[in-house]
Amino acid sequence: MKKIAIVIPTYNELENIESLIKAILKNTSDVTIFLVDDSKDESIGSLINSKNLKVKYFHRKNERGRGSAVLYGFRKALEEDKYDIFIEMDADFSHDPQELNSHIKNFENLELDLLIASRYLKNSKIINWSVQRKVLSKLSNFLARVLLGINLKDFTNGFRFYSKRAAEKVTNTCGNIGDGFIILSEIIVVLNNNNFKISEISTIFVNRVRGESSVNLKLVLASLFGIFKLYFIKKKLL
Repeated sequence: MKKIAIVIPTYNELENIESLIKAILKNTSDVTIFLVDDSKDESIGSLINSKNLKVKYFHRKNERGRGSAVLYGFRKALEEDKYDIFIEMDADFSHDPQELNSHIKNFENLELDLLIASRYLKNSKIINWSVQRKVLSKLSNFLARVLLGINLKDFTNGFRFYSKRAAEKVTNTCGNIGDGFIILSEIIVVLNNNNFKISEISTIFVNRVRGESSVNLKLVLASLFGIFKLYFIKKKLL
């Protein structure tokens, strides 16, 4: 059976993390959770220790952004040299742990390098998003599809499944044009340029019900700027 590393970037997710860890371990087997925490304090780490939760916890003292946290977690997992599948997902339950097994099977059956749980496929749903958030997300994904010339629907959802060779490629190559959500699109460009096998699968995306989102207008604008930057350098990303 293939061994799986699940990387979860966290920022002020104390309200969600215990329930999420238990839900993941309940719904999957042979997984190791790598928690990369950019919160200002180590409350999450203290909770993990007090509850004896089975995760590998890394606290980064200075906030660096979601994308760099995922790459950091991938590097830590790759150092152990025993995982075959690498998964990234958010800590706020917007990515449902109950979807993990079916997505893993799809990833394996199609022998993929990257599988994206896409919010914009026919059978996908987005629940509890504001109209403004939907418009901004659709705009950024439309721009990415047109400017980057890659036929995918969702460039910005962080519920993803990677082969080992894909994880090795992105950790060695990505993270040079920004450290936030733009890394998600950068990863797609790099893997596409190198003929890695990429696909999408439908998902139910539910906006958080607990905690506070780290997504703000500044991050959205930075991501839009990053897409234009990717457009000009996309052929160089190898």
